[in-house]
Amino acid sequence: MSRTNTVDGLSAETSALVIKGRRARRVRRPGQRSTSFVLAPLSFIAVAVVLFALFFVWPGALGLWYSFTDYTGVGTPDFIGAENYVELAQDPDFYVVLGRTLLYTVLSVPLHFVAALGIAVLLTSTAAKGKAPARIIFFLPWLISPIVAGVIWKWLFGENFGMVNFLIELAGGTGLRWETDPTLALVLILIVSTWGGTAFNMLLFIAAIRNIPRSYLEAAQLDGAGGWQRFTRIVLPLLRPTSFMVVLLTTIGSMKEFAMVQALNGGGPGTSNMFIVQYIYRTGFERADVGYASAASMVLMVILIVIAIIQMRFDKRNDLA
Repeated sequence: MSRTNTVDGLSAETSALVIKGRRARRVRRPGQRSTSFVLAPLSFIAVAVVLFALFFVWPGALGLWYSFTDYTGVGTPDFIGAENYVELAQDPDFYVVLGRTLLYTVLSVPLHFVAALGIAVLLTSTAAKGKAPARIIFFLPWLISPIVAGVIWKWLFGENFGMVNFLIELAGGTGLRWETDPTLALVLILIVSTWGGTAFNMLLFIAAIRNIPRSYLEAAQLDGAGGWQRFTRIVLPLLRPTSFMVVLLTTIGSMKEFAMVQALNGGGPGTSNMFIVQYIYRTGFERADVGYASAASMVLMVILIVIAIIQMRFDKRNDLA
C-alpha cells in the first residue's frame, strides 16, 4: 500500500493542519520554562527592590544611626546612645509642635474627605453638565508643586498686596491679617492644603462610585428611597474601603505637611503654626543638629506607624462586625 498524506480519510490540506496542531500542542516536560518568562518579572522586581532599598531602606537606616549620634552634618558622628531621645522627651517645644500638628491633622482630614467626596458625587451624577472640563479643573491643583501653590496663595492672601484683601477693601471692608494672626494663618493653611489635596482623593472616590452596581440604586429608587437615603444607605457603606484609604493617606500626608507651609508662611507668624516636619528641618539644617533631628524623625515615624495600625485595626473590626 502506498503512503498518503491523509489522516483517517481526511483530505491532504486538512491532514496537514491536524498534524501541525498536534505538534503545536506538545507539552513541555515538567519544570521546563521559557527563559524570557522567568527573567522578565525578575527584572521588574529587581528594579523595584533596588529603588526601594536605595531611597527608603538606606536613608531610614542612616537616619536611625544618626539618631544615636551627635552628628552635625560635617565630620565623623560620635555614638552617644539614647541622649537625643532623652533630650527630646524633655523638650517642651517638641510637644508644642506635635500637638499643633495633631490639631492640624484633625481639622484637615475631614475637610479633605468631605471636599473630595462631594466633588466626586457631583462629577458622577447623571444630572451634572460639563463633567469633562470640571474634572480637568479640579485635577489641576494636584499637578502644581506644593511650593508653587504656597507662593501663589501667599500672593493672593498677602496682607499688604494680596488680591483677597484688595477685594475686601474695595467692597468697603477691612483687610484681614492673614500673615500676622495665628488663627487666620492656620485657616489659610487648611484652605490651601484642601485645595491641593482634593484632586487625588476625588479620583479614588470617582472610581469607587462607578464600581457601585446601578441596579442597587435603581432598586432603592423603585422602593421610594430619595437621593439622600440612597447616598447614606447604599453609596456610603459601599465606599467604606475607599473611605478608609482616603482617611489613612490624608492623615499621613497631613502629619508630614512641610513644603506648602514653608512656602506659604514659614510656619508663622513666628512659630505659631510650625509643624513637626518643619521643626525637624529647622533643627537639622538651621541648628546643624542632625542627630537630634534624626531622633525626632524616628519618633514621627513610630507615631505614623501607630496611627496606621490603629486605623487598620478599626477598619478590620468594622468589617467583622
